[in-house]
Amino acid sequence: MRKIQMVDLTTQYEKIRGEINTEVQQVIDSTQFINGTPTKNFAKNLQDYLQVKHVIPCANGTDALQIALMANNLNESDEVITIPFTFVATVEVVALLKLKPIFIDVDPDTFNIDVDKIEEKITARTKAIIPVHLFGQSADMEKMMRIAEKNNLLVIEDTAQAIGCDYTFSDGRKQKAGTIGHIGTTSFYPTKNLGAYGDGGALVTNDDVLANKIKIICDHGSAKKYYYDSIGVNSRLDSMQAAILNVKLKYLNTYNEKRNAAASMYDERLKNMPGITIPKRNNNSTHVFHQYTIKVETGRDELKDFLQSKGIPSMIYYPVPLHLSAAYKIYGYNDGDFPVSEKIAGQVLSLPMHTELDEEQIDFICEAIKEFVGEHVIISGEII
Repeated sequence: MRKIQMVDLTTQYEKIRGEINTEVQQVIDSTQFINGTPTKNFAKNLQDYLQVKHVIPCANGTDALQIALMANNLNESDEVITIPFTFVATVEVVALLKLKPIFIDVDPDTFNIDVDKIEEKITARTKAIIPVHLFGQSADMEKMMRIAEKNNLLVIEDTAQAIGCDYTFSDGRKQKAGTIGHIGTTSFYPTKNLGAYGDGGALVTNDDVLANKIKIICDHGSAKKYYYDSIGVNSRLDSMQAAILNVKLKYLNTYNEKRNAAASMYDERLKNMPGITIPKRNNNSTHVFHQYTIKVETGRDELKDFLQSKGIPSMIYYPVPLHLSAAYKIYGYNDGDFPVSEKIAGQVLSLPMHTELDEEQIDFICEAIKEFVGEHVIISGEII
């Protein structure tokens, strides 16, 4: 059996080595390292894949979120609704721009924002919502967009973990996650479903005016070289990364299918295991399984250590909800404010998930979990 890894980028690369190496060499030969033809081609190819009017590549997913907010002329202390159970970048950019994060708890089964709790948090200062499509499936965007339209709110989708996910509206229409709100953002960090071999990100929108603002902000606030129309940043996807992403984009659907196949094998082996809850799928969203995240009723940390002793990596995404993190205590939140986020932070455990997982590896992982559960029951006298 091959060594089990959380993400196996080496084996994935071996399968596309020839294509990747050819594209990288062409970039070197052309010396078009910044804003070269590969970057323009990738933007167009991703537009076609997402069926969206504009894709503006940038340096990373965190920049994408920050630029999305900058493009909308928000004022200091304006409020942005999002969730505390997410990677820090979602909230970090809000704080950096001196906006105020207003947290909404998450659904205990899907880990996405509890849309039914949004309206009660809207005030005169509320200007935007950032839903996070966590672990690979979409939040309830149809209901959210109705709330946003009713209250004249901007919606910025954080799609860093869900590129390729399809959302189905009540009338049967389908749209890719990230293309439903006013702006979508994503990351091409190497471990993402569509990952570069370095940093990268993008913003997507169907709004021509917003697209133009975003392009200007990404280039130092300049529409014409050395003329500056707004405060901007330097955030570009370099040609090398774009060339790599162009190759991998062709395989994105296949990669997501492989992740789903691995998730189905996990489901079958873990679905009746005491104290283990397998990931729930939303009825109106496909799942691209950026992570396969189980909930462990008790003994999560002990299970993680036990798996590690067997040579099986696992990760806790995320051990501390952001409202309880030291950096964000300035916003006045306390223990108990978001009970779902706080509870699942002590339960979630992400198992190895990538395109190269095979049945032998998944069998080994699940048998190890079964062994732990059996031993835990015997030792503690309780079902975990």
